[in-house]
Amino acid sequence: MPIPSFFKWGMLVTTFYLVSCTQTTFVEMPDLFTDHMVLQQNDTVNIWGASDPNVELTIQGSWGPSVVCKADANGKWLAQLPTAPAGGPYELTIASGKIVKTFNDVLLGEVWICSGQSNMEMPVLGNWAKLNNARQEAATANYPNIRLFTVQKNIAFSPIDTIATTGWIPCDTNTVKDFSATAYFFGRHLHQELKVPIGLIHTSWGGTVAEAWTSKNSLLKLDDFAEQARQISQLAASRDSLEKKFEADTKQMYLEQAQADPGIQGADTIFDNVAVDDKDWMAIDFPKLWEETQLGNFDGSAWFRKTIKLPADMANSELTLCYAAVDDYDEAWFNGVKVGENKVWGQNRSYKIPAGVVKEGENVIAIRIYDYVGGGGFMGEAKDYYLLSATGKTMPLAKGWVAKKGFDFKDIKTHPVSLSDPNQPTVLFNAMIYPLLPYTISGAIWYQGESNAGRAYQYRQLFKTMITDWREQWNQGDFPFLFVQLANFQPRNTEPMEDSWAELREAQTMALELPNTGMAVTIDIGDALDIHPGNKQDVGKRLALNALAKTYQMNVPFMGPLYKNYEVKGPTMVLSFDYVHEGLSIANGKELRGFTIAGADSVFHWAKAEIVDNKVTVSCKKVNEPKAVRYAWSINPECNLTNSAGLPASPFRTDNWKGITE
Repeated sequence: MPIPSFFKWGMLVTTFYLVSCTQTTFVEMPDLFTDHMVLQQNDTVNIWGASDPNVELTIQGSWGPSVVCKADANGKWLAQLPTAPAGGPYELTIASGKIVKTFNDVLLGEVWICSGQSNMEMPVLGNWAKLNNARQEAATANYPNIRLFTVQKNIAFSPIDTIATTGWIPCDTNTVKDFSATAYFFGRHLHQELKVPIGLIHTSWGGTVAEAWTSKNSLLKLDDFAEQARQISQLAASRDSLEKKFEADTKQMYLEQAQADPGIQGADTIFDNVAVDDKDWMAIDFPKLWEETQLGNFDGSAWFRKTIKLPADMANSELTLCYAAVDDYDEAWFNGVKVGENKVWGQNRSYKIPAGVVKEGENVIAIRIYDYVGGGGFMGEAKDYYLLSATGKTMPLAKGWVAKKGFDFKDIKTHPVSLSDPNQPTVLFNAMIYPLLPYTISGAIWYQGESNAGRAYQYRQLFKTMITDWREQWNQGDFPFLFVQLANFQPRNTEPMEDSWAELREAQTMALELPNTGMAVTIDIGDALDIHPGNKQDVGKRLALNALAKTYQMNVPFMGPLYKNYEVKGPTMVLSFDYVHEGLSIANGKELRGFTIAGADSVFHWAKAEIVDNKVTVSCKKVNEPKAVRYAWSINPECNLTNSAGLPASPFRTDNWKGITE
């Protein structure tokens, strides 16, 4: 194990013999070191802490020889202790004179970092979990040799050494409930296959972006983040003035948004008015994200209107306006009267409409959606959109809307900086990754990307930078970095179209260009109605298959078909793949689905695809001279290409035409 290049814990002196030394009056250890911990087997692990300056300490694992290290002038010390093959329980002691610190029930095994946003954070049986068979999974989770460690949420504007945690705990039916489901199923599969203890360090935060998990020095190399990275470390030093500035900037930002939104004049909204001429607005049906429409790819606001004709038996009585969750939040009006707003992401809407504004004949519904990151618009299914009368009568509302763009965040000059915002560059690296350095690990798993989908092209470089950054910070070489490609989500599109989530998946696939990386494809196990799919069992297993094959050299299939190249034969494109295992296969049907093809006009059409000699042939009568093929190029594609092991093919495209996030 090389000495960390940054060496935040001072000078290192390690020997394998005892010498006389000045005795310390105290020994302090980071919160990573507790009873029940797992240390990396068959390695030389970093053990560090604080004591009086210039004293010598003996570090002893009951599995083998001790080492001695000396604290520096600031009392910081770090030792490198050889470990044995997997086993335990053992004791770990740190001693200096009469001061002895002992950790009990220590195991030697495989240690993995588990990080990302909400799909990594999603617990087995927590208060918001929707895990398939959650209660049964929790009830059978008695694995005393799987140890769980959770880093509590925190942000910092510069790197800190401390974390909030309850420490290491053995996995059982109670402790697993609030732990990451993806991490647990990953660890469980490794434990069952390797027959060794597994240590899982879970550090994630829902709704966060990759730049928040990346260090300042690495972000300084990226033009899109360099200025913010330079400023971020200065924030904590001027907290009071920044809080006042945040309040002032917030007011200014809202003013600029209102000025840039054609649906607002001064302090008044106007697009909610019944008399507004919306004949030139874009036609749209719900549900749909506006990135999938002619509104385009942007963060900001958009207006939606629909004129309905109410029968006499629904007039002059209270109604309820019902529609599915929106991304990110909304305001709603009925005949110019505001009937509700909701700033909770992922929650279905239900707004009461007073009887006094409901009339027979034409009525106008207006909705304004505000989207601040990723996709924006309406979720759920068409059946979720309706008016409900007091007598239980319903009127469907999914079809026949019109839409108009409001403001675009790109046009807003003022961006308030909140001291509590976890999406600021570097703040999660500083508070939730840096304190884990330089704990010796086997590798890392990562499930994130939803919050960066609106900037998928940027993510190509950002994600690779973050992976490289972590490896440099840990100073353990190119340790395994395994990640989940975004699952399918949202209603399916009926026609081929550009898609930011497809571009994000492409950016994730590009990270496989880095050494010792692996990707779990989940395009077949998502949920059209929930961005947090309930099947985390297969997510964890597919990550574990990558680890078993790549890290532990087991002969197991770990990856579905991955596009390699193509050749054109007349009106047909012939595609070749890696990771076909014993052959390409079709899941859930007799015909391949999800392929589109385009000619020089770049217009994609649904295509006929067949497996021939372990390759896929793609053609369409509408395209005589094909130039490009795409597969599963949608937020929720219908796709069924697998290999003989049943692992799904990763979405791909053969072209490099400009996308909607570039």
